[in-house]
Amino acid sequence: MNAKKNSDPTPMDHASVQWLATSLDSQHPADTADELENLSLTEQLEYIKEMDVEDASESITEMERHDRNALMTQLAPDFAAAILEAMSPDDAADILEDLDSTVRARIFKKLEREDAKEISDLLQFDPDSAGGVMNTEILALDHSMNAQQAINLIRDRVEETEIPYYAYVVDEFRHLRGVLSLRDLLVSPGRTLLKELLREQNLIYVSFDVDKEEVARLISRYNFLALPVVDHEQRLLGMVTVDDVIDIIQEEASEDMQSMVGAGRDETVDSPWSYSLRVRLPWLILNVLNSAVSAFVVHMFEGTIAQMAILAALMPIVANQAGNTGQQALAVMIRQLAMERFNRKKSWVAVLREAKIGTANGLIVGTLVFLGLFTWTHNLGLAVVMAVALGLDMLIGAVAGASIPLVLKEIGRDPAQASSIFLTTLTDSLGFFTFLGLAAVFLF
Repeated sequence: MNAKKNSDPTPMDHASVQWLATSLDSQHPADTADELENLSLTEQLEYIKEMDVEDASESITEMERHDRNALMTQLAPDFAAAILEAMSPDDAADILEDLDSTVRARIFKKLEREDAKEISDLLQFDPDSAGGVMNTEILALDHSMNAQQAINLIRDRVEETEIPYYAYVVDEFRHLRGVLSLRDLLVSPGRTLLKELLREQNLIYVSFDVDKEEVARLISRYNFLALPVVDHEQRLLGMVTVDDVIDIIQEEASEDMQSMVGAGRDETVDSPWSYSLRVRLPWLILNVLNSAVSAFVVHMFEGTIAQMAILAALMPIVANQAGNTGQQALAVMIRQLAMERFNRKKSWVAVLREAKIGTANGLIVGTLVFLGLFTWTHNLGLAVVMAVALGLDMLIGAVAGASIPLVLKEIGRDPAQASSIFLTTLTDSLGFFTFLGLAAVFLF
């Protein structure tokens, strides 16, 4: 499939293009996006032009970021504007945010004034905040309405708004007063005023500047299908829906995984190689400098290693065990920070928990290694030094793995960013120092 995408395809006749475009129209947008991504850019342009604008907009929304950007950049500005107008405003804003400023300006000129203003307003929000991911196509109901009037209005306006999971009730100044499920609205007597249905309601909402991960956490915690977004005066701005939350969770999980090893947060196999090089290279250079620390530690004990060559063979075991122990603690801590709001006290208590686990694992593994090494070498001193060093290094790895994300969080950095690189530096250098230091003191 990739070979086809990167090759220079033989041009297809217009009938073939129309046939494929029609077949793509009949698929789910996510499947169509996969098909488009496996085509050359020239073919993508041909097929998109033959597709229905509504279907094309839904499919482009589902495409990977770099493929989507390349396609939107090559589309004629008026056609690109028509596609964006068919999208939800939040999706259109996300796509325009990623485009080059020159391309974005050309497309903006072709947008209808109302659409351009709505998208422009969304672009003012931080893309990682609730405002940056919210959908503004919502229907607000006046609290002075009765249930029947509200139902009639929803029926009349349903095509113009996001699927109304809930009815958002506001006052005359658009202040959010409550949220009603459609079920509650439908079973209420027709003449019941909406304000009467909102009595004693525990209203849950988020401000536009709340981090999108916190929005995802709240929706997951309360099992909502959507969450209203308000300004600082509690005026209703929009809502974040559960499908947005799924995207947020998947995006954050993949970004954290890649950030841990110094790759780009939004990098994919389709990203330009120059972009990947620019993002990865600084961390690789840092890793070289960090590795030099470990090399220096080993160099300090060059004489010790020369007197007992078996130490060199055992060193990787110490480093690997400490590293793996640290990676386990690191993964658990990053997941904790991603799933729950940061609680300083609880987080540092979790470090103590990991220290207990590291100590217990170190004792067990150290004992097993002691028995194995003594059976192999019949050198009691070496077996004891190896077992003690292994236990200490696994404790170090556990504490380091749990602490690094917290330290990064405390200084305002992404807890996952290159944390694996920092962890490896600590476990290798301290592991070698502990093992070789104990050997130098007790074996010679």
